[in-house]
Amino acid sequence: MSTPHINYTNKFKKGLSIDLNCDMGEGMGNEAELMPFISSANISCGFHAGNTDAIKKTIELALQHQVAIGAHPGYADKINFGRISQMVSLLELAELIAEQMYVFERIALPLGASLHHVKLHGALYNDCAKDASLSKIFIQTIQAIDPDLIIYGLSGSQTITQAKIMGQPFANEVFADRTYQQDGQLTPRYLDHAMIDNAEEACDQVLKIIFDQKVNTAHGTPISLEANTVCVHGDGPNAIEIATALHTCMKKNDIEIKHV
Repeated sequence: MSTPHINYTNKFKKGLSIDLNCDMGEGMGNEAELMPFISSANISCGFHAGNTDAIKKTIELALQHQVAIGAHPGYADKINFGRISQMVSLLELAELIAEQMYVFERIALPLGASLHHVKLHGALYNDCAKDASLSKIFIQTIQAIDPDLIIYGLSGSQTITQAKIMGQPFANEVFADRTYQQDGQLTPRYLDHAMIDNAEEACDQVLKIIFDQKVNTAHGTPISLEANTVCVHGDGPNAIEIATALHTCMKKNDIEIKHV
């Protein structure tokens, strides 16, 4: 892989750090290859993908590599990988999230794993990012389970806004392998150029976000973006290549990879 176009080495002060997270336990079977390059794992609760065995194996790998462990709840829709929005009431949403958290903790706790954060998956993530009421219920549900859990949410979204209002710990999440719209939302997957499959382009995007607090949208115009954690989708065809490249370019630019 060639060196990323953007190289900020020695241009900015030392001491920067970023969390590099990855969606895992979804049946891709690449967790062992990805784990050495990340600092946080968002592990499926088995409703949108994966199963008990996949959850257990991924948690064990995270413990082995000292990677922060997060639950990754989504819509109960394995056919569509949790990427189709569903009409649910606020009560149904609370129950959906609580049930998945219970399933996850029932597997994690006997392994000696401590839960660090929660990140919604797919359509549920995007729906909450746009809707204050959904985000409020999501965060209230998590607060009732553990008020110290960190909410990973789309940077600048309603999820982050509601976490701030309600006093829940949060991390602004940005994406290495997705493009952005002018309103700060991710480009829908059904549109052209929604995904970034090229590792060099992913590195360029992440470095620009970290150092400039900006990202170029799919239309070419920049928008402001705050980043505490960067996501790589574990189900992406080039997930290992992108994670490896990000790990390398972070080191070249004196950015420490560590969980929030």
